[in-house]
Amino acid sequence: MSCKPAAERTQTEGCWIVADKALGKLPAEVFWTLDVYPTRESVAKAGTNHAAVVEALGKIWLFTVGEKPAPPSQGGRVTQIGPLPVKSDEVYTAQFMEGILEPGSVSRTHVHSGPEAFYTETGESCLETPDGKQVGRKGTDLIIPEGVPMELSATGSETRRGLILVLHSSAKPATTVVAHWKSKGLCLGPQ
Repeated sequence: MSCKPAAERTQTEGCWIVADKALGKLPAEVFWTLDVYPTRESVAKAGTNHAAVVEALGKIWLFTVGEKPAPPSQGGRVTQIGPLPVKSDEVYTAQFMEGILEPGSVSRTHVHSGPEAFYTETGESCLETPDGKQVGRKGTDLIIPEGVPMELSATGSETRRGLILVLHSSAKPATTVVAHWKSKGLCLGPQ
């Protein structure tokens, strides 16, 4: 399984790229803030240069990447993930994805040219890297630094529904499939 543009979506299940946002250079302390709004009109007033309005998981979201914004006046704060490890001299682009995966779904082994953050709304995901495994569930957000090989598995007993940010170098692809590292299958057993 790999992520595809939302315009190519033919089914509910999968990983779908729902937005890309050029950000430029970022402050030293960077967070991914996820706010949900009742309508597109209500979120229109809240946007900033480092924000994207996205429809995903049946909701209208404002994704903000940068310093911590004030709580929304017309929306609701869902979570704030960070700080994300960034380089002060790097020019970044944010790629936002929606992942709806049935238990047993496994990604291809890959790396990103910047940090990746995961928000899980339902279900469970297990992320294996050379350092071991991390399990993401509702209330447990995950951050993976730039360049770390990984394999993501949907685990548990219910459909994993979540959002993903890859904050990547604008001069490089967001994701690169790799063969130099193989998972040990740490996410195949009970989590």
